[in-house]
Amino acid sequence: DDETFIVHRGELVFAILNAYPYAVGHLMVLPKRQIASLSELTPDENLELWSTVTHASEVLKSEYKPHGLNVGINLGPAAGGSVSEHLHVHIVPRWRGDANFMTTVANAKTISEPLIETAARIRHAWTMS
Repeated sequence: DDETFIVHRGELVFAILNAYPYAVGHLMVLPKRQIASLSELTPDENLELWSTVTHASEVLKSEYKPHGLNVGINLGPAAGGSVSEHLHVHIVPRWRGDANFMTTVANAKTISEPLIETAARIRHAWTMS
């Protein structure tokens, strides 16, 4: 999992670090089954997806102490979705005065922690929660 940066594997969904994070701890939660839209989720996938998003949010708040979180889905290329064929939910920790979304508009990197270290911290926090 160090190569893929998967931090949690559930029965139907998993949580992974974004390879191009907007902020330290930027996670994505995805169904294991490759689907493109919310309407394709089974009831069990829907339940596990949102319970994992909730749990991941709590793990990030506990481990990184952000002032807030952005949680969202970009459905389709026009909405900014670069991986439109596989539904995923972004969870981005936010701090007052952070660089906001500079990475998307200014092609700037503002990450202060290597992904492998972030993955280890989140995996540890996940197992402790």
